[in-house]
Amino acid sequence: MASRAMNVILRSHLSTSSRIGCAARINKNISTNESSPIVSKFSVSELADKVAFCRCWLSSKFPKCDGSHVKHNTATGDNVGPVVVEKPKK
Repeated sequence: MASRAMNVILRSHLSTSSRIGCAARINKNISTNESSPIVSKFSVSELADKVAFCRCWLSSKFPKCDGSHVKHNTATGDNVGPVVVEKPKK
């Protein structure tokens, strides 16, 4: 389940970045010194009951959402929001 959730998150990041079509880096707080792409992995058991992951790449709490997309949406007319992952209720 965690793997499937992370695949959804990564696909949404790719979709968002291609839709914005930026030639410049979006989030300069993320290191580019890595030789491979940065991937954040979480086990569902490690997460709170509900967590929002950033898709705009502007969050100061990346990979978690801090609401930065609101300012981005206002400035650009975009409609991006977070990916919300919830634990299944038992």
